[in-house]
Formats: sequence, structure tokens, C-alpha cells
Amino acid sequence: MIDRYSRAELRALWSDQRRFDTWLEVELAACKAMEAEGSVPAGTADRVRERAAGKLDPARILEIEEKTRHDVIAFLTHVEELAGEDARWLHLGMTSSDVLDSALAILLRDALDQILEGVDLLLAALKRRAHEHKKTPLMGRSHGIHAEPVTLGLVFAGLYAEQRRNRRRLERARKTISVGKIAGAVGTYANVSPAVEKAALAALGLRPETVSTQVVARDRHAQLFNTLALVGAGIERIALQVRHWQRTEVGEAEEAFGKGQKGSSAMPHKKNPILSENLTGIARLLRSYAAAALENVALWHERDISHSSVERVIGPDATALCDFMLRRAAGLVDGLVVHPQRMMRNLELTGGLIFSEGIMLALVRTGLPRQRAYEMVQRSALKARDEGGSFRALLGADPEVAARLDATALDACFDLGHHLRHTDVILNRTLTEEDES
Repeated sequence: MIDRYSRAELRALWSDQRRFDTWLEVELAACKAMEAEGSVPAGTADRVRERAAGKLDPARILEIEEKTRHDVIAFLTHVEELAGEDARWLHLGMTSSDVLDSALAILLRDALDQILEGVDLLLAALKRRAHEHKKTPLMGRSHGIHAEPVTLGLVFAGLYAEQRRNRRRLERARKTISVGKIAGAVGTYANVSPAVEKAALAALGLRPETVSTQVVARDRHAQLFNTLALVGAGIERIALQVRHWQRTEVGEAEEAFGKGQKGSSAMPHKKNPILSENLTGIARLLRSYAAAALENVALWHERDISHSSVERVIGPDATALCDFMLRRAAGLVDGLVVHPQRMMRNLELTGGLIFSEGIMLALVRTGLPRQRAYEMVQRSALKARDEGGSFRALLGADPEVAARLDATALDACFDLGHHLRHTDVILNRTLTEEDES
């Protein structure tokens, strides 16, 4: 996790200070539950909290770890230095992963709360632009080639619907990951009771793992990281659209360009889609973290430690990057400069070839077989494309076409409004959240 691609809130969340403070909260919750059970003297957790909470020194813990080669033991040793005799009641019947996995769940859950805020910012930006441009005609493309007209509002609406699905995925992932364990060395409660686990985790806002080993099952984490990858892929769709729109030959929209901003160290005329390209690159990282999380699912027997090093990297990095991406994408959409006149010019670029399907269907309605109608329209379309000339004029001069479609019927096939007449229906069902699929 580097400062360039992370917000201060996420850097603080994944700091050593926050991590050790969270470990202490897990230990104190377990201690408090043991007090209620009667296995630990009453008041122990409160006394430890008074002496240690807010006073942990990450540098001291890391210094002790240099000797112990064990992070949780180093942490507990430092707590003993602060809390004295009462600290001996901490970690009673517990194993390191009880602390580590429960604390990781808390940190991931809190990171997801930040990410969900970012999704809401992006959704608001996409919704606003969809309403703003619901009637702005745009060339729809398939395979990168002119297909049929759409509107810019429909493009934004589609991206909005995807991110709304991602929000629901994130909510499910948050629930799935909000699971801890305080079940001992191999999850059998040999030296700690299920009642202690339930009470302690409830105090932390977590649920017990259904069947734990020494660790919480890593399919839960894989679900989360794959969901983050999906969020990133959706943002990359936005970025890819912008990168295409901003190409010189297209020129339909472009990223905002601030006063004093420079596009190139060599070429003063350049305005590059740098935000979109940055988002594309970060999406690649998120996908790689999803793959790493899947590799962590299969651990030896009740556990090994192969997942640990991976999660120390991907936990902070993936959540910080996704959080950063969402806010950058929201700003990108909000500030996008749209050029409707260039969009219309591109719509007219092929001289009406984009209306070929409507002409074919009109011929079919006169009684022609579909393939015959297709061939009749295609010969004029290819001639117009390859040799120049008016597609409309070529069709009108074709005796087979003219015999079935008079000038009025042919002109009606070139109506842009016909293609866009259902735009309101699509936008209404999307932006009013009628569609919950």
C-alpha cells in the first residue's frame, strides 16, 4: 500500500497501531466473556484496558518480535509490560489465529464500510450523468464498429446498474467476512468454551465461524477479494469508455483538464486520459489479488501459515486500492466533458448506414424472406461504404427496393427517434431501482 493510491483513512486503518489496538480489543472481549463465565477474576479486562488501551507502542512490539520471531507473543509480552499481573489472564485457552482472524475480520469489515461509501459516490455521479444525457444521441458500437444509435444516458445507466449490483455483492461479502473464532488450537474449544466465543465475538460485532479449524475458512476471504475485483472490473469498463471517447479520431468526451495541468513533457498540445489509464492499471492489480485469495483457500489440514504472508499484502492493498478507485472514478464521471456535437457528427459519419437493420425489416414486412432482404440492403450498404455516395440514394435507385418501399416508407427507416423511443423506459427501470437482478 503506497500513499499515491490510498487515502489517509485506509492507511490509518491498516497501520500497525490500529492492528495492535484491534488485537487488544479481541483479547479484552474474550477476557470479559471469561469473567462472565467465572474462569477469570472479575474486573480483569477493565484493569488491563485502563493500563494498556491507547498506550500500545508498535515499535516496542516489533522490537520484541525481533527476538521472539512471533508477532502475537511479542504483542502479549508488551501488554504484560503495561498491564502487569492481570495480563496473565489474557489469551486463556486461545491460539494466535483466534486473535489474528477475528481482528482481520474487524479490519476488513471497517474497510468495506469505507468502500461502500465510495460506491455510493460513484453511483450518485453515474445517476446524475444518466439523467443529464438521457436524450443525448451517441453512436453505439460493436467490435469497435458503428452499430446502431444509443444515448449517452443509456451508457451511464448501464454502468450505474453494474455498480449497484456490485454494492449488493459488497454487502454480502461484508456479512460473509464478519466472522471470527475463539475456539482454540484446532477449533474444538478444548480450553475455551463456545459460550465465551459467542459472547466475545458479539461484543466485537462478529459471528462465530460455523466450523473453524485453527483458522476461519478462507473461502470467506476469497469471496471478498473476488468482489473487490468485480468492482474494479466495473470501474475499468468506465475507464475504457472514456479512453475510447477521448481518442482524437472520436472526440466524443474527455477527462476534465485543470488550469495549469500538463499532458506531456514533450508535446504541449496533449490532453491524455491519465485518470482512466490509471484506473485500468489498478483493476489489473485487484484481479491479481483475487487470484491470490483463491490460492489461500486450500490450507494443510487444520491450518498452515501459507496464507498469512499473502493476506498481509492483499488485505491493505486491495481494500485501499478499491477505495481509491471508487473515489477517482466518481470524480472522473462527475467532471467528464461531453461533446454532443461531435457525437452527432460521428452518428452521421457513415451517411445513414447505421439504419440498415430498419430497412431490412421494412422489406421483410412486405413479404420478402429475411435473407433476401438482407442481401438487397447489403449490396447498397457495401457500395456506399466502399465507393462513396449516398446510402439513401442507392437504395432509392435499386428497383427491387423501390418496388417495395416508396420514398416515404424509405425515409421513415432513417428516423433517429425510432431507435431511441424506449430510452425513458430503460432509464426509469434502472434509475428507480426497479430492477433488482
